[in-house]
Amino acid sequence: QVTVVESGGGLVQSGGSLRLSCAASGRGFSTFAVGWFRQAPGKEREFVAYISWNGANSYYGDSVKGRFAISRDNTLNTAYLQMNSLKPEDTAVYYCNVGGASGIRGYSPSRNWGQGTQVTVSS
Repeated sequence: QVTVVESGGGLVQSGGSLRLSCAASGRGFSTFAVGWFRQAPGKEREFVAYISWNGANSYYGDSVKGRFAISRDNTLNTAYLQMNSLKPEDTAVYYCNVGGASGIRGYSPSRNWGQGTQVTVSS
């Protein structure tokens, strides 16, 4: 099994930046695609970004394109989400998913979810 732990959330002002980390335990991280999702109170889960197993391919949701950047360091079993130009509407719990099915159509999450990390952007 794979254990996933997110960290790096917090409170920032509108226009600020934050970097989230997704640390995974277990074998095979370097072969797994990684996705980030978010969910705000009363709203459905929203896709944010994903990155392929070797970091060669990535894709972003329209709401964050041009502002967020996903990356990974397979030697540390860790993926990252750099968030810039943050807006109040980015406020949500951010979740990392490891080992989902990725391809030309996007990312379908696996059951390997982290517990989430809260991001709050003040106006």
